[in-house]
Amino acid sequence: MENFYLILVIVLFALAISDLIVGVSNDAVNFLNSAVGSKAAPKWVIFLMASLGVLIGATFSSGMMEVARKGIFHPEMFVFSEIMIIFLAVMITDVILLDMFNTFGMPTSTTVSIVFELLGAAVAVSVVKIKVAGGSVLMELSQYINSSKALAIITGILLSVFVAFTVGALVQYLTRMLFTFKYRGPMKYFGSAFGGLAITVITYFIVIKGMKGSTFANIELSSGETIQEWVKHHTGLMLIYSFGFWVIFIQLLKWIFNIKILKVVVLAGTFALAMAFAGNDLVNFIGVPLAGFNSFQAWVAQGATDPDTFSMAMLAGKVGTPTYMLLIAGLVMIVTLIMSKKAKSVIATSLDLSRQNEGDERFGSSFAARVIVRGATKFNNRVANILPSALTGGISSRFEPHSYVSEDDQDPPSFDKVRASVNLVVASILIAIGTSLKLPLSTTYVTFMVAMGTSLSDRAWDRESAVYRISGVFAVIGGWFLTALIAFSVSGLVALLIAVSGKFMIFVFVVVAIIMVIRTHTLMKKRDQLQAEEDEVIEDADAQEEIIEKSSRQMIKAVKSSDEVVKEGIKYFLKEDRAGLKKVQETSKKFSKRSKRNRDKVYSTITKLAEGPFDASHFYVQMMEHKREMAHAVHFMLEPMIKHIENNHKPFIEEQHTELKDVAGNIDQFFKSVLKDIEEKTFEDIDQIIEERDKILEQIYKMEKNQIKRIKNKMVNTRNSQLFFKLISEMEYLLLHTINLMKAYRDFITNTVQKN
Repeated sequence: MENFYLILVIVLFALAISDLIVGVSNDAVNFLNSAVGSKAAPKWVIFLMASLGVLIGATFSSGMMEVARKGIFHPEMFVFSEIMIIFLAVMITDVILLDMFNTFGMPTSTTVSIVFELLGAAVAVSVVKIKVAGGSVLMELSQYINSSKALAIITGILLSVFVAFTVGALVQYLTRMLFTFKYRGPMKYFGSAFGGLAITVITYFIVIKGMKGSTFANIELSSGETIQEWVKHHTGLMLIYSFGFWVIFIQLLKWIFNIKILKVVVLAGTFALAMAFAGNDLVNFIGVPLAGFNSFQAWVAQGATDPDTFSMAMLAGKVGTPTYMLLIAGLVMIVTLIMSKKAKSVIATSLDLSRQNEGDERFGSSFAARVIVRGATKFNNRVANILPSALTGGISSRFEPHSYVSEDDQDPPSFDKVRASVNLVVASILIAIGTSLKLPLSTTYVTFMVAMGTSLSDRAWDRESAVYRISGVFAVIGGWFLTALIAFSVSGLVALLIAVSGKFMIFVFVVVAIIMVIRTHTLMKKRDQLQAEEDEVIEDADAQEEIIEKSSRQMIKAVKSSDEVVKEGIKYFLKEDRAGLKKVQETSKKFSKRSKRNRDKVYSTITKLAEGPFDASHFYVQMMEHKREMAHAVHFMLEPMIKHIENNHKPFIEEQHTELKDVAGNIDQFFKSVLKDIEEKTFEDIDQIIEERDKILEQIYKMEKNQIKRIKNKMVNTRNSQLFFKLISEMEYLLLHTINLMKAYRDFITNTVQKN
């Protein structure tokens, strides 16, 4: 029996490593968002500061581990075997849940997930225990569960969302009014004071968060007070001295080394939040396995007695966590921080919702967002009508966009360092206040909502993007509540099935967790492959030469995709091969998605094309439109064929088979000729290709006449005729737009080359 539980402890630690990886991937957005978004320093410097913060914070987290032992349930009410079921159910659920959120690039709270997993598993095991004893669940459940903790967490969610967003928006509004987007001028006069205030707040945050749960907080001073008590009684004095010191120190650094104040603030804030994350959230990943390990040690120390009778009252006491374990956990977190692609995906979501400049919106619009934007617009207009025009004009002038980044910058920041500083300072002070008042604020919720509030004040959410950004914020907030619901339900179900069905179910669920993680990894890999294919899409950062090269590759892909859909689609349709048609449908979908993205990027692309006597922009717009129409043509040709096969309608007759095979073969040859001219960029054979197209069009007209004869002779039915006419109509449409695409591409290349 001892060996069995030893295996379970090993499983817990294996799950802990997995949980560290998936957890850090999600929580990295909390402290990297501002530095990465503002490009405050090279990435290696940002990651170095974050890594130092994580490593130092990890060593301070020892005292926080008790939340996993006694924060959610009363351990003295459970025996060793039941505790192990609870802990295993929690870790299995946490790995699956966080990995799922990471895969979809959605930030969530690891604190909320672990708390509700502990709650769900503890409730499930408690219910089984009460039922077996013949008791009343409603009457006795409160003896097992610390329900006030769950209520405090829910309150914390609502409080974090509202307070962080409001304070972030207000502070950013006042800061921007003071500094404007042309902040370098005002920064000469107020920079040291602003930097001193910011770093004072960050220092206070580091002290408050560092002391929470740390061993040195209770060291007694000569005055008889502990360090924690001294800080509490002298907070005001400490802040005044700190502010004075930092103002003078920053001003000296500026005079002597000409340092950029905002860069220092952003990097210091990144370090502070990374430290807080490691100190506060490490318990979410390794607290449960460590509690399981402590339980196992206590059980073995008592002679490995019956696990079904050995009480877990020892978990109610404080147990120190070995420093080497904390350091190992910190190192795993650092490696994950640097290597994880999923962390980059979660950070991208936050940056997409808060960026100042235009770009692709990750989220669509929603009814609630449209109502809010409509109402806000009306309110804004009414306020503007009431206030004096001089006042509104003066305020607007403080928010006039300006960037110190060169227009030739291939990858500009999402926002400036002023907003990044406010993000970090406001998040730091809110978390510090919450910690000192023992309020259950989530670092994820605070940092995310502060970032959203500051982006609103900076007018990053304008009429063009607000509805999409608000929908995105709603999606993220909805995901937070969904986290609690899924965590509670799944963890409870896993614990219930293990408790009822027996210990073998533990290994079943471990296998399920492994399969789920592998599947999400595969899904992420496929998505990366699709992204690699979409790298041909012209981005805002591309220079003119890159635009020309990508345009060439886009044209080649468009022609190849069209050829494949026509040739393979007709072949599989005539064979009544549904699976084959579905494969072709994937090609059609990818083509449609690429063409849409290309067209959506038209505005930013033509601004990159050099102006001159030969304007290639007009031809580029034509190219994108014709390519989009080609994608429509192959889509509207393929979909009716798939429906025809899926509904098991009668196949085409032999004459139709022959005609479709012939025309598909001729179209294939036509596309090969087009492809040759596009690849060589000669366009010498364009007249010959047009003749080739005209011959196919004559063939299509003849097919149309033949079909009319078949209808009159009642050789085919209505459904057959509708599909046949649809196919040849879309073929005609496709051929016309292919030639137009080729002409537009020729003119685009010719005029662009002439410019250069």
